[in-house]
Amino acid sequence: MRYRMSVFLVALAAVVSFPATAPAQGQGQTAAKPAVVPSVPAPPGWSACPRCQNDQDRREANVRHKVEGHAFSPRDLSGIWYGGNGPAGLFKNPPPFTPLGKDQFEATIGEKNAAGEYLHTKDTSGEGGGAQVNCDPRGWPRLATANYGFELIMLPDRVLQFFEQTHTWRTIWTDGRKLPDNPPELRWMGWNVGRWEGNTFVVESNGYDDRSWISDTQPDGGWPHSDEMRVVERWRRVNYGTLEFQLTVIDPKIYTKPWVMPAARINLAPGTEIWEYFCVPSDFIKFNNEVYLPVATGEKK
Repeated sequence: MRYRMSVFLVALAAVVSFPATAPAQGQGQTAAKPAVVPSVPAPPGWSACPRCQNDQDRREANVRHKVEGHAFSPRDLSGIWYGGNGPAGLFKNPPPFTPLGKDQFEATIGEKNAAGEYLHTKDTSGEGGGAQVNCDPRGWPRLATANYGFELIMLPDRVLQFFEQTHTWRTIWTDGRKLPDNPPELRWMGWNVGRWEGNTFVVESNGYDDRSWISDTQPDGGWPHSDEMRVVERWRRVNYGTLEFQLTVIDPKIYTKPWVMPAARINLAPGTEIWEYFCVPSDFIKFNNEVYLPVATGEKK
């Protein structure tokens, strides 16, 4: 049976987490350097996906595609952008909760195992150590934290943001329509409209399904939101290879004031293309039964 991409990612995480064995110190030898994360080569005539590259690949691609000093249009956000696990500092230091927000947050804290370690059992998207993978959508803006790369495609009446992780997208309409005051249905990715303010692309959205989290938290749980959450984003291409964005979450049912997050930057991934990454329930049922349960509970189905 061929290995699924999920198995590859588990193996890759192990490579990152555990360096090569070091020779003994004090015997005229020095400790070995951590193993280099391997690349995943693309087939002939195809391009690598952003998560398939290591840092050396990215440096070489930047040189090969002459990213430094490359001409660009500030109103063209096209390209594949790679954030890895998301910019540091995003979704930190939220404002105080309302009483409802406090109750909602406490409801996201899951169980612990026999060793007292959090299991992230309430995170149905599967993110976080020890979490079962149920393949629930992560939604926006949570996909900003672990996207494996996304592509922005500029069209005359809309901007498409296509994410490799979960192989999903959102449509940001730029044809002048307004956000619905009372969305007829709630969406994991929200209802999105965009406009230009100078060279800054401003996106406003509402109508979010409140089952998603804004982000997970440590050591367990997640930042909640209500169905009244609104998100304001400001995107700016500061140079050919760098995209800056800033998020504000407005949800008076959960937070006592708007949550204004610091501006963050992500990098262009030149010469790459989006590959396929689905969360496949049948794959992860096997993972949950054979990997998660034995570690978390000592049981195996």
